Amino acid sequence: MSLPPLKTRERLSEVRYEIRGELARRARELEAQGRKQIKLNIGNPGAFGFRAPEHLQRAIADHIANTDPYTHQQGLPAAREAIAAFHKRRGTPNASPERVFVGNGVSELIDLSLRALLNPGDEVLLPSPDYPLWSAATILNDGRPVYYRCQPENGFLPDPDEIEQLISSRTRAIVLINPNNPTGAAYPRELIERIVAIAARHKLLLMCDEIYDSILYDGAQFTPVAPIAGDLPCLSFGGLSKVHRACGWRVGWAVLSGDPVASGDFHHAMDLLGALRLCANVPGQFAIEAALNGEDTITPLCEPGGRLYEARRAVIESVEASRHLELVAPAGALYAFPAVVGAAAQGFDDHKFALELLETEDVLVVPGSSFNVPYRNHFRVTLLPQPAEVREVFQRIERVLDRYAERGAQVETQRAAVA
Repeated sequence: MSLPPLKTRERLSEVRYEIRGELARRARELEAQGRKQIKLNIGNPGAFGFRAPEHLQRAIADHIANTDPYTHQQGLPAAREAIAAFHKRRGTPNASPERVFVGNGVSELIDLSLRALLNPGDEVLLPSPDYPLWSAATILNDGRPVYYRCQPENGFLPDPDEIEQLISSRTRAIVLINPNNPTGAAYPRELIERIVAIAARHKLLLMCDEIYDSILYDGAQFTPVAPIAGDLPCLSFGGLSKVHRACGWRVGWAVLSGDPVASGDFHHAMDLLGALRLCANVPGQFAIEAALNGEDTITPLCEPGGRLYEARRAVIESVEASRHLELVAPAGALYAFPAVVGAAAQGFDDHKFALELLETEDVLVVPGSSFNVPYRNHFRVTLLPQPAEVREVFQRIERVLDRYAERGAQVETQRAAVA
């Protein structure tokens, strides 16, 4: 007797996460055939030889005997105290350990916070391009993503006037990803002030993904949102994954700032949802205090001569030398978001390009449309490989785009002949 297919949740059909999707599965199949892949799809420092700082590793090792029990659902008290103190130094209003939530990475806390906030049909304003987990978590918590454009011709910065025009009676929150993934844009203070004023006028929660807050290049500045937001409810996300190169430890946090009375119900909802999942990974939490109070190990990587800086330089120079690419140079984070232009862009489809690049050149990138943009001529790469490998990747990309340009020229010739 054959059984009927097991049905899944219908809304999953609306969810996209190509960062670990079909192309990544095809890359694993090619690896099984013995082909060596250069994978630029995931911001995963440990996969490229980066290590979490030794003083963080020691902090876990020194406390490993204390990691067997569950801890409080919001996190270890000492870890929450360290996070609150870090945010107080930044000027975050009402930052206290009681308003800190530690999670299994920021990803879990994004999901929990949207679950605490949204009723069916509620809307969340998201940047386009966005990190697609934000869209997915909004959809899976029965909300509706509404996108404000961050256009390349504007340095991938949003237009506050457009943000305000998109607000409806169902809007509950504005999401800011700063520095941005996938574009690397860093938001200036004046822009943040205007967005905060919009949130205040419409009584919206600000949700600020600041996981890349210390990864900055060429003098770019990071401006945290919470100190500007003042009494306005604001949820600021950070963690160990990127700045401290400890993705696998799954340690993230969210700090709820602003007027405690106004956000009291939301705080209780977050606490309840945190309790239902018992607690976050305990061993990794012992590294939080060391991370926030110890040596700065990320800035040297982002300065001239540092590995991330030189990988970024390799991307910028490779794009400048290309006949087919343009780039808004990333000011922060771990990614670049080049655009395909000219003859190679004729009939260009980012997913087909990414698949051809993988099949013919053994390079895995993420199609730009995966980040919820309407155009299909961008792709994302990470800045994590060695600079020489980055240059090799772009030589391979150029070979594929040369073929695209040749095909585009042939199409134009045929059209001209018909005309």
